[in-house]
Amino acid sequence: MKPQLIFPVILVVVLGLLGSMFVVREGQVGLVLNLGRVARTDLAPGLHFKIPLVESARVFDRRFTANEFPPERSLTSERKDVSVDFVAIGFIVDAADFYRATGGNEELVTARLAPIIKESLRNEINSQTLTELVSGNRAELIDRQLPGINEGARTLGMQVVDIRFKQIDLPTDSDVISQVYDRMRAERRQVAAALRAEGEEQARIVRAEADREQTVLLAEAERDAQVLRGEGDAEAARIYAEAANRDPGFFAFQRSLNAYRRAFASGDAVVVLERNDPFLQYMRSDR
Repeated sequence: MKPQLIFPVILVVVLGLLGSMFVVREGQVGLVLNLGRVARTDLAPGLHFKIPLVESARVFDRRFTANEFPPERSLTSERKDVSVDFVAIGFIVDAADFYRATGGNEELVTARLAPIIKESLRNEINSQTLTELVSGNRAELIDRQLPGINEGARTLGMQVVDIRFKQIDLPTDSDVISQVYDRMRAERRQVAAALRAEGEEQARIVRAEADREQTVLLAEAERDAQVLRGEGDAEAARIYAEAANRDPGFFAFQRSLNAYRRAFASGDAVVVLERNDPFLQYMRSDR
């Protein structure tokens, strides 16, 4: 072979070798197309060969990917409108089916998965109330729907392992928000009324107890006062009797002076008595 032809031949061979080799990296899956048709699929990581100009290779990421979906509006079992925003996490299980379904365009995955997932979730949401949807166990909800979702995803060469709700909102253009707020206000009013009624009941109990204690205290005080008055009257009577027994004349004189003092206390009293009335016995000049 002429020397001037050796370099072109070597170049053609090198280019042929380079065009016949491709690498599938870790976390990827490859397939080989022969004139546009799938010839070999699910190629594991490593170095692979293909026929130059006749075959072409495609490599796809087989790791978990998160596909975000725009909010989807659905109706609960109460016919209340909700907007659900979610993310689907999945990976490629069959490179050939994935290529046939999407043409190798990974951006079409979300568009292909959207109707499958949304239809399944819509059926589940339609069977639940708003309270169950918001505060219920969402993991159980997803677990019930994953088998059906994966039946549809299998046609795309995909498998969905999890679906996460990002947000559950009430659409602003519906009357659900006002209904929720009205129910919240009604519940708060009910709680407030219950608290007020309980407070009033406690107040009545406290007032009744205080009135009862007041009545008991007054009765006990009146009883003690009557006892003391009785004892005082008895002591006074004893003292008077003792004084009268010691000097009856002086005692009678003392009582008469007290009677005069009470009768003429005002200074302008007029007392009309007979001349010999005993009341004036200590006022006569002959005494």
